[in-house]
Amino acid sequence: MKDISAGDLKTILHSKRANIYYLQHCRVLVNGGRVEYVTECGKKSLYWNIPIANTTTVLLGTGTSVTQAAMRELAKAGVMVGFCGGGGTPLFSANEQETDVLWFSPQSEYRPTEYVQAWVSFWFQPQERLRAAKALQLARAARIQEQWTKRALRDGGFSPDAVRLSALLSSTEHAIGQAPDVGALLIEEARLTKALFKLAAQTVGYGDFTRAKRGVGADPANRFLDHGNYLAYGLGATAAWVLGLPDGLAVLHGKTRRGGLVFDIADLVKDATILPQAFLSAMRGDEEQEFRRNCISALTTTESLDFMIDTVKDVALSMAHTVQP
Repeated sequence: MKDISAGDLKTILHSKRANIYYLQHCRVLVNGGRVEYVTECGKKSLYWNIPIANTTTVLLGTGTSVTQAAMRELAKAGVMVGFCGGGGTPLFSANEQETDVLWFSPQSEYRPTEYVQAWVSFWFQPQERLRAAKALQLARAARIQEQWTKRALRDGGFSPDAVRLSALLSSTEHAIGQAPDVGALLIEEARLTKALFKLAAQTVGYGDFTRAKRGVGADPANRFLDHGNYLAYGLGATAAWVLGLPDGLAVLHGKTRRGGLVFDIADLVKDATILPQAFLSAMRGDEEQEFRRNCISALTTTESLDFMIDTVKDVALSMAHTVQP
């Protein structure tokens, strides 16, 4: 049987890959030509295969280590790797980027140039960046409307008031269209998210909720939001890498985040997919592992990475075609 090298595995489209891994208290290494993670069970070592051909992102949490050989194979297969704390947050690295989006992206001199050339054709013009930011935020709102009204969420116990949701999204779409600058757009983004938190909390009967990131003794919904958002950031970083876009070329979050493009892209699915699952899991009393599994399943079944890649591609190409030289 002919062996398949890690380099050949990149022929599987990232948007069709199924897995995001969060690992803790283990070693990641190459064993018999396969990338595996090793856990200790008494005096025994248990080896678990990581199907790198079908993996987009690996988050390495507390008590993990990775060998040079494993990093080589992960890079060849185009897998995004990030080091993080317990529970998936915060993200760490010796990299020079902003600490909230630190990813070891696979190195390749053969990344596509079509989309980065289209992106930079408008990026240096503030008004064109604003147009691109508005396009992403409108896509975000449409995605929320689509996902929050799906039967899968209703069957899972999340059935928000459709009239109220529609009014919120109509209001934000109008505000996005009228936003005179990026600052106003950021304010509207925050306003909508706060309103969605309130709607979600009331939908599941969670009670009073205030967003508090990584606070000591944070309530379950806040902890799950932090954890789930980093899964979305992993997919955002993967989407940017697949399209060959540097994550510093943000259109919305660039003034506050060095890797702001990852935040821009992750916004497309965070509120649509992660937010409702965080409140559902908090009400059910799920453990983090169960919440993470549900998030990954939701991101996969809703083809979130497909949506992120296609949306950014469309924005890049449409902006490049309409920008004034």
